[in-house]
Amino acid sequence: MIDLLLGLQWGDEGKGKIVDVLTKNYDIIARFQGGPNAGHTLIFDGNKHVLHTIPSGIFHDRAINIVGNGVVIDPVIFRKELDNLSSYQIDFKTKLLISRKAHIILPTHRLLDAASEKMKGKLKIGSTLKGIGPTYMDKTGRNGLRIGDLEMADWKTRYRALTKKHLNMIKFYAVELEFDLEALEKEFFAAIDILKELTFIDSEEYIHQALSKGKSILAEGAQGSLLDIDFGTYPFVTSSNTTAAGACTGLGVAPNKIGQVFGIFKAYTTRVGSGPFPTELFDEDGETMGKVGHEFGATTGRPRRCGWLDLIALKYAVQINGVSQLMMMKGDVLSGFKTLKACTSYTYKGKDILHFPFNIEEENVKVNYTEFEGWSEDLTAMTEAGQLPKNLNDYIAFIEDFVGAKVTIVSVGPDRKQTIMV
Repeated sequence: MIDLLLGLQWGDEGKGKIVDVLTKNYDIIARFQGGPNAGHTLIFDGNKHVLHTIPSGIFHDRAINIVGNGVVIDPVIFRKELDNLSSYQIDFKTKLLISRKAHIILPTHRLLDAASEKMKGKLKIGSTLKGIGPTYMDKTGRNGLRIGDLEMADWKTRYRALTKKHLNMIKFYAVELEFDLEALEKEFFAAIDILKELTFIDSEEYIHQALSKGKSILAEGAQGSLLDIDFGTYPFVTSSNTTAAGACTGLGVAPNKIGQVFGIFKAYTTRVGSGPFPTELFDEDGETMGKVGHEFGATTGRPRRCGWLDLIALKYAVQINGVSQLMMMKGDVLSGFKTLKACTSYTYKGKDILHFPFNIEEENVKVNYTEFEGWSEDLTAMTEAGQLPKNLNDYIAFIEDFVGAKVTIVSVGPDRKQTIMV
């Protein structure tokens, strides 16, 4: 069976840390969607690492790491990730495998992203400008360049044809966009040469054979469920399926091969970029969450918007993913709040509802809260469940009852050691 690990909010839940914690239990860690717009942060031995495309199990000796077919790869960013890991003596040729069916982000994909966002002006969706959307558009438009194409004699011809098409599209956007394609391509082709030194695989066959031999696999998602292209807060979403179903198409595994579904959420809610956010705070509480929680995007550096936990949204994410275990992150950030709030219903167009509706823009949705007594204890040095304060346990119990899934891990700090198994 293959277990899944997913974010249940708008990303930034702390997936990288939990993959790192759980990797010792698995033979293979596989990323199944997204691209370098992801930022999975791992902290151990006093060092901080941010991974964008490489799976979060790369620091463990035993685990094989697979970049699946559902991922889009920017060779330039990928090369920088490899360079950042150079001091760890990792044998990338054997430890890091790339699906031949994964799509490649070209320099012109990033330019298209920037031109599109610039044209939208105030209506921009908050893209990370990494070229993710245009690459997935080429994938669905059947124009894309894939990792396996790099093994074909005519791959540069295909590259030139696609680049020419992109340049014509950029002209169509009619915005001022300064760029030096020659310089971008020089960096791109140098990164491609590095990429071609790694091992490319037919990942669906590799995973099938691994499962048949009894290997344990953890599928690692990027972004969060509320950014899913189908089930997220469209159009302020990413371009891939971030939910459990995306693991099947992003790795080539059948639904009946899925085992545990681990859902990760913060004890409060954050969002980066544009889009509706019903529980967003604009007061001192929101400011404190951001400051104490160091809420800045691992990829973009943008400050994250902060708000109370939205249990309607969380329950929705649990349902559409079939979550079997919950993992609560950043409970330590809420220490010191006298009163906590959690959204337990919406008033949608004048009617109280208990489900996540089609549209959650502020003109349609009003949030209804339940209040909880906070806790003042410092959680960061706690090592076992029995040490957790009663008010935190009450908060967790309410969440479990509301969304219908048990919390099995409580994170009390950014380091891999600051993880309590419940």
